[in-house]
Amino acid sequence: MGRLGISIRELEGASCCPAPGVFQSFDKKTWLTLASRNLCLSEALNADLLTVCNGCYATLADTNRILKEDQEAKAGVNEKLSGIGKEFSGKIEVRHIVEYLFREVSPEKIRDTVTHPLDLRVAVHYGCHMIKPSHERKLGSAENPSFFDELVEATGARSIEYEDKTACCGAGGGARSAVQDVALRLTEKKLEHMQKADVDCIVDACPFCHLQFDQGQFELADRHGKEFGIPVLHYSQLLGLALGYSPEELGIHLNRIQNTEFYTKLGEIPENKFPGKKLGAGTDFGKGGVPT
Repeated sequence: MGRLGISIRELEGASCCPAPGVFQSFDKKTWLTLASRNLCLSEALNADLLTVCNGCYATLADTNRILKEDQEAKAGVNEKLSGIGKEFSGKIEVRHIVEYLFREVSPEKIRDTVTHPLDLRVAVHYGCHMIKPSHERKLGSAENPSFFDELVEATGARSIEYEDKTACCGAGGGARSAVQDVALRLTEKKLEHMQKADVDCIVDACPFCHLQFDQGQFELADRHGKEFGIPVLHYSQLLGLALGYSPEELGIHLNRIQNTEFYTKLGEIPENKFPGKKLGAGTDFGKGGVPT
């Protein structure tokens, strides 16, 4: 972010957001209180809160809005927070890194800052919570969004259209935890559409979606013999590559899915890029090979 002229600092003492779906459905008051504690930490710094996760964005942005609009809910939360010496005031905003870069930096400035344009065909995955509900996110059409594609293409890459682009990754709503095979089948369907579009990689904006596509590909190959071998990058990693950071500096070599052709297309291969086939060490599928 420094190369774009943005100063950030880690939010020390932060807890889980907590997750927007399951936690809220079980006990909304507890969900609001836990989220508002994180907001209080950012308020103490007099700084807006920047997230790199769709789920965190949904919880924190929605809690911020709810407590600003509902004085009764705010009073109830502050009664709980008083026990730890905190009070929600509602003086900051919550931003998603993709939304922030699009609105405050702009694709044009990013394009001008790029030092290593990327010749990649990218499947952009928006995820659910960054664009829905659309009347809250206000980022254009939730059915046919374009802002994330513009940021991807600012790196020199091409955003490739594919079927069911705005569909869920498969993990949301507790599906990955409660009905994992159903979640995998949803992921498999989306991966099939991406593979048909002949993309070099998937770019997401959410660590949970990232887990589902990256670890999910390994699970699909291991359990169902279905192989894809499509590398998965968070947008921050894609942007980092375009700004001249190495794959190792960006942690790309730690992903489960490792594809030799992808690294070759980047023009550089990090050292120890394939540290073995053991669980959790990264798997080289080559061009759609089965892990061994």
